[in-house]
Amino acid sequence: MARELGMNPKKFGGLANHDQERWKAPLPDFIARLYFKRFGKERPDEVLSIEDWLKRQKKKNEERKQRKAQELVESQQLPGGPESDPDAGTDDPF
Repeated sequence: MARELGMNPKKFGGLANHDQERWKAPLPDFIARLYFKRFGKERPDEVLSIEDWLKRQKKKNEERKQRKAQELVESQQLPGGPESDPDAGTDDPF
């Protein structure tokens, strides 16, 4: 839930000081309350480990790179592009 909220796990030590400051809620309760407030549900639809989440992100980035490369190739093959001009490779100015 914290990952979906954009929280940094390295900062949890500063957030989890409910023993020192009694008015603060324990960190898991705080995160659950924020999650419900933002997304309107108690739990995420799909709970992933960090490793699985990273694998999914890497795969998603690779697919995006392939899609961009394919779009670039397709845009260069469209009519009106530099390859389609019959006079593009000639030295004759007329």
